[in-house]
Amino acid sequence: MKIIIGTKNPAKISAVKKAFVETEAEFLSLDIPSEVSDQPFSDDETIQGAINRAQGALEQGNGDLGIGLEGGVQESKHGLLIVNWGALAAKGREPIIAGGARILLPEEVAARLRAGEELGPVMEDFSNKENVRKKEGAIGIFTNGFIKRDEMFTHIVKLLVGQYTYQINRE
Repeated sequence: MKIIIGTKNPAKISAVKKAFVETEAEFLSLDIPSEVSDQPFSDDETIQGAINRAQGALEQGNGDLGIGLEGGVQESKHGLLIVNWGALAAKGREPIIAGGARILLPEEVAARLRAGEELGPVMEDFSNKENVRKKEGAIGIFTNGFIKRDEMFTHIVKLLVGQYTYQINRE
C-alpha cells in the first residue's frame, strides 16, 4: 500500500507512520497546500484544510491513500480552543474525517490569534522554543508534555484508518 502524506511536518509524518505501524506500506510526504487560511479559525475551515491536503496528496502522489492533517482554532463561549482534524482520501470515495483533542488556549495567546497572528510563531514566542509546530506543538506546551502533537495526530489517523477499514470490510 502506498500512503501519501500531505505535509512535510515531522510531527504529522510521525503520526501517520505510527498509525500504520502494523501495515506494510510505503510512505511519501509531499508539501500539499491546505488552501485555507494560514491560521484556520473554525472547525469547518480546519476540516477543509485537512480534506484539501488529503485529496491533493492522493492526486499528486499517485498513492492508494492520501492523508491530510490540519490544526486550527475554534471560538467557543469558554474561549479559543485548539482543534485538530484529519482526512483520509481514497480513489472513488468520499473523504473520511476525524477530529482530535481540544483544549482552551490561555487568553494571552488567544488574543494574539484573534489579532491575526498564527499559532506556530506565537507559540515559539510564548514558549521561547523553536519549531514548536514541528515538535511538541501547543498541545505539548499546555499539557506540560503529557500529550505531544504527534501523539494527538496519531489518534486522529487511527480514527481515520478505523473508519476506512470498517467501510471496506462492509463491502
